[in-house]
Amino acid sequence: MDGRDVRGHYDGLAAEYDEHWVYGPDYVPWMSGRIVEALRLGPTDRVADIGSGTGLFATEVARQLHPQHPILCVDPSAAMLGQLGTPPPADLAPVVASAEDIAEGHTQLPYEQLDAMWLKESVHHVADPAHTLRGLAGRLAPGGRLLVVMLPATIQYPLYEAALARFEELQPDPAVIEGHLRAAGLKARLSYVEHELRIDRDKYFGMVRARYMSLLSTFTDSELEKGIEEMRVVHPEPVLVFPDRFAFVLGRRGGESA
Repeated sequence: MDGRDVRGHYDGLAAEYDEHWVYGPDYVPWMSGRIVEALRLGPTDRVADIGSGTGLFATEVARQLHPQHPILCVDPSAAMLGQLGTPPPADLAPVVASAEDIAEGHTQLPYEQLDAMWLKESVHHVADPAHTLRGLAGRLAPGGRLLVVMLPATIQYPLYEAALARFEELQPDPAVIEGHLRAAGLKARLSYVEHELRIDRDKYFGMVRARYMSLLSTFTDSELEKGIEEMRVVHPEPVLVFPDRFAFVLGRRGGESA
């Protein structure tokens, strides 16, 4: 999808986005904790969540971290950022901008440099990841960290076959993203984390019907309904249990932070 398609997809999901993404009570705290741990975040860090959406994970990171500087919630969808509230919490600061806007310096941020930033499941929306990640790396302070959280090249979600096949066609390889961070001058490493999901089958089918993954917006309504019927046959169990595995691609700029 191009930038307008992506923005339209998330504008349409904004009001119910958190409902679709909160698989269970443990998921968001677990993922947010892994982000804090991987980036070695401290309360004095200047931090940005690039592609934050509704701020679902930034909110939990702020709860765990108690930051002295508001975490920047950067997203091109004003509707998604609007879910932060009016006014937003004091420890979060919405910034309507894309990753490309930040990388190119088109959007002025309240911090001259960032100590840490993360992109969770948004790098696949970037048209030129190598160029954009290089620009984002340039916004880091000495010792700054950049984390790309993304799904691996293949997933074990209980989706229908056509959706799984299209995912594999479109999903970037985490090893390639690691190479982009190295090319941007960062020390980079790739690791994986995994969390078991247990979710009511009907709830998951409803999430698929609502196109909770942007991938699903590439299917027509009739294709989607056909896929859900396929899922009903393959997965008759009332509770779906499957691994949610993520690649953590971490880059660190040389030098010492101030």
